[in-house]
Order: sequence, then C-alpha cells, then structure tokens
Amino acid sequence: MRLLLVDGHYYLYRSFYAIRGLRNSRGEPTNAIYGYAKAIRKMLADLKPDLAAVVWDSGLPARRTTLQPEYKQNRTSMPDDLRPQEEWLQENIPLFGPASVSAENTEADDLIATYARAASGEGVEVIIATNDKDILQLTCDKIRIYSTAKPEAGPEGFCLLGIPEVQSKWGVSPTQIADVLALTGDASDNIPGVPGVGAKTAVALISAHGSIENLLADPGAIANPKLREKITSSREQIIANREMVRLDEDLPLPLPWSAFQIRPKYPELIQALRTCEFKGLLQEVESEAARATGPIGQQELF
Repeated sequence: MRLLLVDGHYYLYRSFYAIRGLRNSRGEPTNAIYGYAKAIRKMLADLKPDLAAVVWDSGLPARRTTLQPEYKQNRTSMPDDLRPQEEWLQENIPLFGPASVSAENTEADDLIATYARAASGEGVEVIIATNDKDILQLTCDKIRIYSTAKPEAGPEGFCLLGIPEVQSKWGVSPTQIADVLALTGDASDNIPGVPGVGAKTAVALISAHGSIENLLADPGAIANPKLREKITSSREQIIANREMVRLDEDLPLPLPWSAFQIRPKYPELIQALRTCEFKGLLQEVESEAARATGPIGQQELF
C-alpha cells in the first residue's frame, strides 16, 4: 500500500509563480489553481497511490515561536491574487481525490511527519511531495521524497529520493540533516546560523563528529581554533536551532491516515473546472470521468 502526502503551501506558491496572468472571464485569478490541478493529477498518475492527502500549514507551533520569536517573521504576506485561490484549493482538493487536512497552530511539516511515521510504522510505503529540506530528515526505507526538479527528475519527469540520493546530495545521512541545519540556520525561516559556518563546513563537522550532541560535548576536538571558538560561542543558538528544526512526529491527527482513500468526485470537479474556465484540463477530466464511470455514469455528469 502506498500513501502520498503533499506539502500544500509549497505547491501553492510554486504554481502561483510558475504561471502568471491566468484569469477567467470574470477577472478572477486562476493561475495557481490551474498549476496545482496539473501538479496533483501528475502526482497521482506518476505514483498511483492507494491513499493521498494534501497537508496545509495552519499557524505556527508555540514551541518554535517561544524558542525564536522572529521565526518566519521575515516572510512577506500572501499576494492578494493568491489568497482566494488558496481558499479554493483547500476546499476543492478533495474533488480531485486526495483529502485536504490541517491542524490549528501546526505546520504542514510536522503533520506530514506524524502521518508518515504512523503509516510507515504499519508497513505502508510513504511518498512525500515537497521541496522542503527539513522533510528530508524523514527519509528511510519506507519514506521517500517525490521530486520533479531537474536534472534528477529523469525521462519520466520525476524521481523518488531515498537514503542514497539524499546522502549524495547533502553529504550526510537523512538523520544528520537536522544537525547540519542547526549549524547553518535557515534564512528562509529566519533561523540564524553560526556566523561564518556554511553548508560545506557544517557537513564536514557533522561527518567528523557524528552529531550536534557529540560536537558540543567535545568542542576541543575541533582542530581549527577559529572554528572552535565560533562553535563554542554559539552553543546556545545551536541547541535552540536543533530544537527548531526537529519535526514533531506524534501530533494528534485530524483524520486517521487510513481515511485517505482516493475518491474523485467527478460531477463536482467538472463543474468547478467549468467555473474556472479551464478548457483543456476540463476535457481531460471529462474523458477520465467517462472512462471511470461508464456510459450510465457518464450521463449523470452533465
């Protein structure tokens, strides 16, 4: 059995900026909706999952904002043209088949992590669609990352990142990625890193010492005196960063993962796509609906 978990807001912003200026005849923006619809349909075709859900951010967890009040405060507000499309997608994603889930004051990463660990613990293969480096720390034999990034995507237009691919790209194992991020910080989330310590240095330190815990327990083992001083003087920040990038894996779930059966609602989906005025996409879905429902069911669509 295969479960697909989609990072909702990553694909929302990616779709919005990849396709610009698309509107229906009423002047309503539809570019993100169109890109998202195409992306979701491609995932389902590529992966053929048995279960699927799009997981959305819904506020920030107190444990992170308490540790670092400036967490994600550097991000700009959502564009006006994107906000109604976000609402449309959160409401209508289930028409395509996957569930649409979120939890109050919870980031999608943590909810995805909880679902992924729970399902993989029951022997389910989990595929996570995201470009978020924090999620890479979940990668294991039962959990892989779906990517359409070039050049890794290959002739099929996608790839699945497992332990070897993540280790090759980052230089450390998936379980050590959070340790690297604790040293480098994450500018996109407004998490400060150790001054003067970039990714290459962080990877070298974690590779040599094994973990942040080992590194901080014996900073004298760092040969370079300037680097040793940087790590020593940034100890508290490193400890806070390590907690910031740790994913919650035991949150209360709004729905059980077993409830994510893929059930497209073709009549409602076709009507929604007509409202958006997506001609080519509408034809694709109408043909798919006709094949799925047969001649009798097809009559009920129109």
